[in-house]
Amino acid sequence: MAQEKTEKTADKPEKADKPPKADKPAKKSRAKDAGGESQAKAPVVSSAEAVPPRFIDKYRTEVVPALLKQFGYTNPNEVPRLEKIVVNMGLGAAVGNPKIVDSAVDELRALTGQQPVVTRARKAIASFKLRAGLPIGAMVTLRKARMWEFLDRLVTLGLPRTRDFRGVSRRAFDGKGNYTLGLKEQIIFPEINYDRIDKIKGMNVTFVTTARTDEEGRALLQHLGMPFRAT
Repeated sequence: MAQEKTEKTADKPEKADKPPKADKPAKKSRAKDAGGESQAKAPVVSSAEAVPPRFIDKYRTEVVPALLKQFGYTNPNEVPRLEKIVVNMGLGAAVGNPKIVDSAVDELRALTGQQPVVTRARKAIASFKLRAGLPIGAMVTLRKARMWEFLDRLVTLGLPRTRDFRGVSRRAFDGKGNYTLGLKEQIIFPEINYDRIDKIKGMNVTFVTTARTDEEGRALLQHLGMPFRAT
């Protein structure tokens, strides 16, 4: 029996030597760079956070010291500041032409970089053919970086492009330091493409401040570059 087993094993062909397996490429580590040190993902930073608006620096370095000296504040926190800017575009023509609201929304989005809110009529007025809930305008409330950027474009680009511009009124305050500026044409802003507008639209720009009096609010806006008329 032992002899038969040896004969059978001898009859079997010898297995060919298998070629050595190729080394598998090393897996690249997601958290390591070429030098082997851990490399964290860089946080995504928006442009507004990376480069703060220049008017914020102007307010801190120029406006605050000037108002401290002018009104004799003992604490820098007493200095009035800009809280928000509300841009409102009223559209009475939307009663007969509802499509004008869409163009107003697109234009306000281009001006402010923020999605506007469509304003609707609160009650029906038969003499104006106005029904409750009908869209009659659009508005945007700007805060923080977008507020400062819009103010910068308004003062440095928009108002100087106004036809026959002689300054803005000094009297459009509400008694609590807030100021409302009326603009007759939206085309004073370079973001508006003149060839694509369907109608010249006006808008109101309201500056809400922490000032307690109109005099303080006027001084704040004047130091920020608002070109008030002499009278």
